[in-house]
Amino acid sequence: MLLLIDTSQETATVTFSKEGKVLFSEENKISKEHASWLHVAIRRMLTEADITLADLKAIAVIAGPGSYTGLRVGMAAAKGFCYALNIPLITKNTLEVMAESMRSVAEKMNALICPMIDARRDEVFTALYSTVIGHRSSVIDLKELLPPHAQILDKNSFETSLAENTIIFFGSGAEKWKKMTESTSAIFEPQPNIIQAFAKLAYQDFTAGKWADTVYSEPIYLKEFFTY
Repeated sequence: MLLLIDTSQETATVTFSKEGKVLFSEENKISKEHASWLHVAIRRMLTEADITLADLKAIAVIAGPGSYTGLRVGMAAAKGFCYALNIPLITKNTLEVMAESMRSVAEKMNALICPMIDARRDEVFTALYSTVIGHRSSVIDLKELLPPHAQILDKNSFETSLAENTIIFFGSGAEKWKKMTESTSAIFEPQPNIIQAFAKLAYQDFTAGKWADTVYSEPIYLKEFFTY
């Protein structure tokens, strides 16, 4: 059983998952209340799921980018549980999890994936991914083409990539880009729920022993400071 914590954006979630599948989940849509909501929600879910903290094998947290305050809340809680329970910490990048949630759509469209998180004004946190056949299997994986970064948008953004590819843009920052671009290769999709994608990626890291350093892990800000 894994506990998944995501307080990186306006809607926060806590989730219990097993073998990459979501079992129980709760969300909070009031960003300023993430800190007070988080531990109460976890206690409530433990009761509803009839499990104890001793049943948890690892804690996974979305480390950013995103809300400065939200990232600190999630990371502090995750590290606290890991210290207290002596279990591994798993950290995931927000943009990678978002991209995974859009992967099946991108496969059907033969398109690249570009998640965007609003970073105020004309700036977004973004990255670019393609879907590829994984090594030694027929499973489709993500390949990072542009690493997560903060980018100020203008009408020429992604010009080279759009000249050669269809790109799916989505997330809280995509609307401002939609107003700028005139490219017919830019496709805009609603943000899928990322909980199942988070559960899948966290379980993959858990089984591979790809654990973060509990002492030195920090939120991924990309820039200082982004708060809601």
